[in-house]
Amino acid sequence: MPADSIPAALGRIPSGCAILTAKAGNKRTGLLASWLQQAAFEPPMFSVAVRAGRPIEALIDQSAHFIANVLSETPGPMFKHFGKGFGPDEDAFAGLNVQEHPAGIIIPDQIAWLAGKVRAKHPAGDHFLYFSEIIDAGATDGAKPYVHLRKNGLSY
Repeated sequence: MPADSIPAALGRIPSGCAILTAKAGNKRTGLLASWLQQAAFEPPMFSVAVRAGRPIEALIDQSAHFIANVLSETPGPMFKHFGKGFGPDEDAFAGLNVQEHPAGIIIPDQIAWLAGKVRAKHPAGDHFLYFSEIIDAGATDGAKPYVHLRKNGLSY
């Protein structure tokens, strides 16, 4: 395959979108994540990729937990809120009616949430891949998830 076909081919891999949240001590944050996937049946596990150096990485590493809030097919408000990103000392949840959970933060406008306990972290190029066992979860009946395709698979 010619090298210029790689971005287009990668971009055709569908993914959902989730707001990943974590907390450690008095710090908490969230980010928009598009590389989330079920990873095992027994125990139930999922994987998520996080770009190296993001503020959430340190919180996940400290607490060994996080929550993936799965977005609906109309993710506009959450894309707008979390799409800009947050610095380490910014309140990622300002203005949102969130629910605290021992593993992270449950946000509004999600159709499902998965609380994960990290079982492994592996380097994957410019990202880290976390494998997490699902320790708690919730879901909304009848809601459809957002499905994301990219024009260029080499950038967000």
